[in-house]
Amino acid sequence: MKTITNGKIILPDERGNFFIATEKFLTFDEKIISFENSAEEIIDAQGNFVSPGFINIHIHGCANSDTMDATPAALKNMCEFLPTCGVTSFLPTTMTMPLAEIYAALKNIRNCKNVDGAKILGANVEGPFISAKYHGAQNPKNILRADLKLFEEFLDVIKIITVAPEELEDFNFIDACLEKNIIVSIGHSAATYEIAMAAIERGAAHITHLFNAQSGFNHRKPGIVGAAFDSNATVELIADNVHVCAAAQRIVQKIKPLDEIILITDSLRACGLGDCESELGGQKVFIKNGVAKLADGTIAASVAPMNDVVKKFYRNTKISIPEVVELVTKNPARKLNLYNEIGSLEIGKAADIVIFDEDFNIKSAFVAGKNFSCKILKISLY
Repeated sequence: MKTITNGKIILPDERGNFFIATEKFLTFDEKIISFENSAEEIIDAQGNFVSPGFINIHIHGCANSDTMDATPAALKNMCEFLPTCGVTSFLPTTMTMPLAEIYAALKNIRNCKNVDGAKILGANVEGPFISAKYHGAQNPKNILRADLKLFEEFLDVIKIITVAPEELEDFNFIDACLEKNIIVSIGHSAATYEIAMAAIERGAAHITHLFNAQSGFNHRKPGIVGAAFDSNATVELIADNVHVCAAAQRIVQKIKPLDEIILITDSLRACGLGDCESELGGQKVFIKNGVAKLADGTIAASVAPMNDVVKKFYRNTKISIPEVVELVTKNPARKLNLYNEIGSLEIGKAADIVIFDEDFNIKSAFVAGKNFSCKILKISLY
């Protein structure tokens, strides 16, 4: 057993709201055991914050590896790298590519669930059931009509699937996903406010990277953004100050209850590499000054690590540190129906723990009690 001392421990209160406890210990092995000093191995947090491990539900790649590489080596590399960003569990995310390549990625995710490092919780399928009008950095030639039978072999692996609801013949696709406990997310879509609201009411109550690759807000045509604001749908937010600027982040925080916001990175393989030429979904990507773009200038996926996304949203909105931590721990765990296992520091839950300083630099990260923070050279924040 290990005991963390001298830390600002972020815990849920009796209502479930996170707060900072400064006079407690945290004792754990694979699971959290107590808040008393009862172990021989002592870890001095040196006054830093002690948090539940971050959960990234939308990430394509990092450290020069990508989900679509579909190899054990790629996922192993991601799993070892992510704790340096504070991430202790995640959903490897596929792209709009040929079905055979998506299938290979999903098989690989299933086979690599027990790899050491950040835990693989399942897969996020972003495409191919999207709109050609808002394909973003996804290749439109691989777009297909939504049909869950195409993924019948992988229903045990898929946790989230993105769809453009205006492209559906009916909403039976949403029903079929919900019956299999798959979260239906509206994204890469030209849906009107009316269609988006109808889909949300049917159960597609999640929005893929709010603002990006979707119909925006207009005072006469509120679009998907308006539907997100006018409903209880949870929204993903790439708070890297590139995909969503600081002002828009503040607007979301003021309109949406905090428990309906989930911070994501949507990062590609270039995350952690600095300025370089990279790749996303078979397309060349050029990274300069922390911004990734396709050859035609389209902004591609993010290169921001999770701790940088958390830091930026915290500084932009001026919410408290316990509150911003909820957006990458409790909220995604609840969305995935895993809050009884992960997402907070409570007795009996997995010992997924992060220690970070006031600038959100990761000092240590534990996955099921095992320290992974020194596996990879720590990346610099953009």
